[in-house]
Amino acid sequence: MYKKDGKGNVLFSVKTDGRVSRAAVAGDFTGWKLTPMRKQKDGTFAVSLAVSAGRHEYKFILDGNWKHDPDVRDAVHNSYGSLNSVVTV
Repeated sequence: MYKKDGKGNVLFSVKTDGRVSRAAVAGDFTGWKLTPMRKQKDGTFAVSLAVSAGRHEYKFILDGNWKHDPDVRDAVHNSYGSLNSVVTV
C-alpha cells in the first residue's frame, strides 16, 4: 500500500504474515535498488520516499522474494512474467 503526502513523498507499507524478517521496496524511482523498510509496532513494514511526479512501477522484496503490492489495483506485467505495482505521483 502507499499514501501520498502531496509534497512528492510516498509512504510505502506492506502487511506481512508475521514471519517476514526483512522487507524492502524497489522501483524505477530507486533505479530498482532495494530500499530497506522498517518494521512497525503493528507488524507492517514501511518507508517514506521522495518520488518525482509521474507514473512509477515498484515491487516489495520480502525476505528476498519479489512481490507486487497486494493492496494496489494498478499493476502492469513486466518482462519477468510477473506484475509490477504502479503508483502515480
